Amino acid sequence: MFRLRRISEKPILAPIAQHEWEREAVLNCGVVRHEGLFHMVYRASDRPFGDFTRKYVTRFGYAVSRNGVDFTRLDKPVFEDDDPWAEWGVEDPRIVRMNDRFYATYSTWDGNMQHVRARLATTENFIVWRRHGVLLDEPNKNAALFPERIGGRYALLHRREPDIWLCFSEDLRKWSEHERIMQPRPGKWDGVKIGAAGPPVKHPEGWLLVYHGVDEKKVYRLGAALLDADNPTKVIARLDEPILEPELEWEIKGQVPNVVFSCATVDVGDSYYVYYGAADTVIALATVEKEAVRF
Repeated sequence: MFRLRRISEKPILAPIAQHEWEREAVLNCGVVRHEGLFHMVYRASDRPFGDFTRKYVTRFGYAVSRNGVDFTRLDKPVFEDDDPWAEWGVEDPRIVRMNDRFYATYSTWDGNMQHVRARLATTENFIVWRRHGVLLDEPNKNAALFPERIGGRYALLHRREPDIWLCFSEDLRKWSEHERIMQPRPGKWDGVKIGAAGPPVKHPEGWLLVYHGVDEKKVYRLGAALLDADNPTKVIARLDEPILEPELEWEIKGQVPNVVFSCATVDVGDSYYVYYGAADTVIALATVEKEAVRF
């Protein structure tokens, strides 16, 4: 058992009132470390969440840091999607680096949950993006690529609500061998639905997967599981208790209360950095030393 430790009592990124596109919320971000820099692609909103009778739009912003804590961001969004089913915006980027480029899985919706789709985009500089369209032509969220091929194939985690699934592809277009690998545990903190919190990262005993779980009171917490290194459909271990839960005021109160939701776990020397959105309003960071990650 282990717990994440917040780096401070304050978020590391908050909305900027002067920027119309991110004036209400900054949240769920993908982060990747490359050549000494932490690159963050984050979701930002121009209007309050919660009232689905009013349209809000979410876009992606970009921020960069040398230490993973103090970020400098651009004053304009770097990514939108003009697909009709993306009318309400883009959500929850999860990023890996493969083949000398960065791959971002994300989801879109138009206000109708049946139209939610997991999609893929690539970039070399986080400013110019190539959109590759829908990954899975079904209502689906929380898609996350593994950062390397498994048995020569791409591997993708996704959610057919309320479970976490895994599938494989030769070309990032056709996905097969869909297998349910984790389910909610009724009556527990992750008893209603679960989803991958970001791409898995290497662990001495397999793949470390941080995931989010939701209970009957709609509280979002983070948990951890260990997947087999060669066959990630096999769950070696899964912690009984959450590794992070809403406790601070800005995690409990915000656009959507009682939420900690991550899209990124980053391998940083002797530690893992877990970036998370809090109450769907701000972005924060919690860490754990690798030697403390035990199952």
